[in-house]
Amino acid sequence: MKALLKFEEFGSLLLGIYLFSILDLNWWWFIGLFLAPDVSALGYLAGSKIGAWCYNFLHLKSLGILCYLLGTVFNLIEFQVAGLIIFSHAAFDRLLGYGLKYETGFKDTHLGKIGN
Repeated sequence: MKALLKFEEFGSLLLGIYLFSILDLNWWWFIGLFLAPDVSALGYLAGSKIGAWCYNFLHLKSLGILCYLLGTVFNLIEFQVAGLIIFSHAAFDRLLGYGLKYETGFKDTHLGKIGN
């Protein structure tokens, strides 16, 4: 099952990269913004409950899809880029085993404990 989930996340990452490629933007935007969702981990400075909420919000693939679709419908390139960054970054994180966080601590994720 673990290999199948990783395969799915790899496919999601490739989809995000492909969709970015058809936006006709410089790749430096994708590379430069790729780790931007990790800024949400600063929420942990306010405690594990707020930290988990902040982190999880900016690591929801559904948020990325929503932003991308809104950007497509309303022709807002910034929303399209934000959506693809969130979607691709979340897929990459999950591919590496970093899942959504539980309030018990940063290492407790929906994919299991980080480091095990």
